[in-house]
Amino acid sequence: MATAQLDVDSNKFNLPVVKASAGPDGIVVSKLRNDGWVTLDPGFLTTAQCESKITYIDGKHSILRYCGYPIEQLCENSDFLEVAWLLRHGELPSRAEYEQFCADINHKTMVGEDFRTFMGSFPRSAHPMSVLASAINALATFYPDTTDISDNDQLDEAAKIIMAKARTIVSYIFRRRRDEPMLYPDYARGYVDDFLRMCFAVPYEPFESDPLYVHALGRLLIIHADHEQNCSTSVVRIAGSAHANLYSAVAAGVNALSGPLHGGANEAVLRQLKAIRDSGKSVAEFVRDAKENGQKISGLGHRVYKSYDPRAAIARKYLEKIMEREDTQKLPSDERALFAVATELEDIALNDEYFVSRNLYPNVDFYTGLIYRAIGFDPAMFTTLFALGRIPGWIAQYREMLADPNTKIGRPRQVYTGPVERDFVPMDER
Repeated sequence: MATAQLDVDSNKFNLPVVKASAGPDGIVVSKLRNDGWVTLDPGFLTTAQCESKITYIDGKHSILRYCGYPIEQLCENSDFLEVAWLLRHGELPSRAEYEQFCADINHKTMVGEDFRTFMGSFPRSAHPMSVLASAINALATFYPDTTDISDNDQLDEAAKIIMAKARTIVSYIFRRRRDEPMLYPDYARGYVDDFLRMCFAVPYEPFESDPLYVHALGRLLIIHADHEQNCSTSVVRIAGSAHANLYSAVAAGVNALSGPLHGGANEAVLRQLKAIRDSGKSVAEFVRDAKENGQKISGLGHRVYKSYDPRAAIARKYLEKIMEREDTQKLPSDERALFAVATELEDIALNDEYFVSRNLYPNVDFYTGLIYRAIGFDPAMFTTLFALGRIPGWIAQYREMLADPNTKIGRPRQVYTGPVERDFVPMDER
């Protein structure tokens, strides 16, 4: 086995190296603790918490692969439920496996009346991500016989319940925000098709989902399905390392994703575009002032991708298809203005040396919010749609973590820099 040598003053450490199949190798530093040292890595930018076979990212070369399959090929040839199977099992399903999995998921989308009542207890003004996290956590109380993490059958059932009912939950959140009745699932429809029907249909009237919207939303779910050890996925793994059940761990992931620096970024992009539209300045003037003031422009640049985000390229293609359609031209003028602002901002970012030299390319959040808006979702719902896509990845990462014999309960160390020992001073002497 390869080793790395670390010299600290007169101390010498030989550290094992784990070879990666792609990407950087890993230096195992866990035994340093036994010798009185810890590694300090704020934000864990160079610290790997695990070995994983699920997702590979090469941010310098715009590569994203699920279990070895390029994201572009999956979006071209696959669908969301097939990708969910792939992430969990590491291989694409046979036709029989795929059809059984789809049937299992679609027939679990119904929630009981007590759960519907529970969903109706949240204020209509509550933030959708808070409701989603609470609802997924609550599923454990409705299905207590699926919470034993040592039982693979129960884990499989819990995973299907979350995949199926999260879709229904998100549609219920959306309907309640609009003060509209919650609709029951239709097992005969596809996963995405029926989700759009449950969000936008009028009760007792025929509803046909727009095929382009179904396909576009399905691609967005795929590109969001996993993204290696990001903030929310790390939270899911950390919670799971304490043997929290799958519902609790996924709910923890939803809460992490709700942060504006993580899943909330697509909502921030739309706010940014609105700010530009309403500023009274041209896009070029707004960008010039932002550069002079060192102001960050939402939707440009990514922590991992230092070239064009491959997910952004896919989302951009579907946004262009949507904007080319005649019915899109009938949107209110303020909505069409947002798309015009986005197009001009994108052109500047791709051609202005300031942005190109800093690798500030439009990222996936730049486009997804615009697609969600075109479909009909309000900005507060954007991150719940992100979460709906990310659930298969969280489940796969949780299951991989449980099966890894090297997993230990997550317990990061610290470098203490506070006061050394001192004596307590009574209050009247302070």
